[in-house]
Amino acid sequence: MREASVARIMVAGTASGCGKTTLTCGLLRLLTRLGPRVQACKSGPDYLDPTFHTRVLGVPSRNLDLFLGGEGLVRTLLAEGGSADVIVIEGAMGFYDGIATSDEASSYALARETQTPVVLVVDARGRALSTAAEVAGFVRFRNPSQVAGVILNRVSPAYYPQLKRAVERETGVAVLGYVPRLEGALLESRHLGLVDAAEVADLQQRVDVVADALEQSLNVDALLTLAKAAPPLSYEPLPVFAPHKDAPIIAVARDEAFSFYYHDCIELLKRLGARIAYFSPLHDERLPEGACGLYLGGGYPELHARALGENAAMRGSIRAAIASGMPTIAECGGFLYLHETLEDSSGTAWPVAGVLTGRAVKGERLGRFGYVTLTAQRDGLLARQGEELPAHEFHYWQTTRDDAAFHAQKPQSMRGWDCGVESSTLYAAFPHLYLPGCPHAAVRFVDACAAFAAGEGGDA
Repeated sequence: MREASVARIMVAGTASGCGKTTLTCGLLRLLTRLGPRVQACKSGPDYLDPTFHTRVLGVPSRNLDLFLGGEGLVRTLLAEGGSADVIVIEGAMGFYDGIATSDEASSYALARETQTPVVLVVDARGRALSTAAEVAGFVRFRNPSQVAGVILNRVSPAYYPQLKRAVERETGVAVLGYVPRLEGALLESRHLGLVDAAEVADLQQRVDVVADALEQSLNVDALLTLAKAAPPLSYEPLPVFAPHKDAPIIAVARDEAFSFYYHDCIELLKRLGARIAYFSPLHDERLPEGACGLYLGGGYPELHARALGENAAMRGSIRAAIASGMPTIAECGGFLYLHETLEDSSGTAWPVAGVLTGRAVKGERLGRFGYVTLTAQRDGLLARQGEELPAHEFHYWQTTRDDAAFHAQKPQSMRGWDCGVESSTLYAAFPHLYLPGCPHAAVRFVDACAAFAAGEGGDA
């Protein structure tokens, strides 16, 4: 067991939509202006908020997820997460919102397990003393709550001093500042949450607007004092793997249609000796030269179904590669792309890779959603029969297929279902995997890629 001093703070919210992502991005920009080296993290399995952190800082944001990775791993990722002077963690949903109606795997649970001070973002629009009542409820709901400060959102400069005094008088919690109404800086959403950061052409200008406002309205010195007061972290170092001597090349789809990857999944594949070659199913005609493995992540392929369908060369390249036995992980959007057809948002079906029989169709509402534990029903690429993989599922589009390579079980629930395709060379399913939480699966994937390169691959 080792110990590390890590200055850290969590920006949490009372609910989704309270403005914490906008505030977090502005805070990241302001801190970098002031000189500290900053690392951003995201509580939970969200793919989209970290893209904003990464665009703002130019440094990959990391996910800290107690269900997918466990307490030990999140502590290690915080402790070994780089050479930052301060780490800013953005919370998820409401502070106490975890699995089902519990606080398990919530932002609160992450703050508690890592002893991270929390600044609570409270939307103070349209209220007065009720703001203090809400803060008091959050502070007293758990003991200790980890809440060490408050930032009031959507407050006028003229009204802020009065509201600050009321909240501090009634709750004993320091109010560190406020965010005025900044309608032009709001971040847009779509059916899976925020739009991808790469789609916001004026993102840097919007973030600058927020940072400029925070420079005038936020007590940054007090916030940094809280971060530096966080106690040292006890942790176990990341396991050391002997890098695969053959250094297999894994082709990773990354473009406007496929962008949902956990940073630490890619880093683990690299630590295992794999070389990563990014490519675009939208714009390229074939897989990267020398590729002996394929990773098709999630994203928004449904928004680009026509362009994906019209790129017949790439569809053929991927179909031939998988048919030849190239080890492949295809999660959610990648799984949709392997179907015969994919419907766009208007319901028009376009041809896609055609690896799997069946159609990927538009759903009317969010389907299976949240954390699941996958239990393998047979031996396959990533897991042996009976082994478990932690995963997360979130999608509107559906499949006409009826697969059963895994049983997916929701935690704290009687609900479960069969899903997914797995052979000796293919994992294709809606659930997203977090490979650092199941490193044996990553090892098997890289080993299979190396075997394929050596001409030892199996049949798809």
